[in-house]
Amino acid sequence: MTENEIKDAFVQAVNQLIGNKEEILNNIVVLKQRLTDIGSLEKERDALELDLNMLADKVQQLIAENARVVQNQDDYDRNYNELVSRYEAAKTQYDKNCEAIQYRKARSRQMDSFIKELRNQDLIKEFDARLWGSLVDFITVYSKDDIRVTFKDGTEIRA
Repeated sequence: MTENEIKDAFVQAVNQLIGNKEEILNNIVVLKQRLTDIGSLEKERDALELDLNMLADKVQQLIAENARVVQNQDDYDRNYNELVSRYEAAKTQYDKNCEAIQYRKARSRQMDSFIKELRNQDLIKEFDARLWGSLVDFITVYSKDDIRVTFKDGTEIRA
């Protein structure tokens, strides 16, 4: 597979995409709303943040109480370890949640860029490196007759 064959496949796929521009744009807007909504993730993140603060406060209170009052150290260690384990589990979930929010925000920006580029694009006659960078996620070459262009919105077109 030569570079020119890949460029030709790109031109064909972009023109197919542009040929269905309105339908694809409508679908992308709906898909973007579903895939990039972060409302529920933000609520969960906020609840986890409250839990983390509460658990941190409990740990501090436990430590302070242990410094002031003589108590069974086995009980103290058990309570301390339980609180720390709960904190670490909540922190892991909080971090995963924050990653998911960041991923969805980045995906939203990527889809916005794709929408803007596609909305303003007319049919092309030759390879355009700028268009490649703004529209194409990757190309898969299965054989000389089976080249598929996957665009940043997830659309796959066989060129």
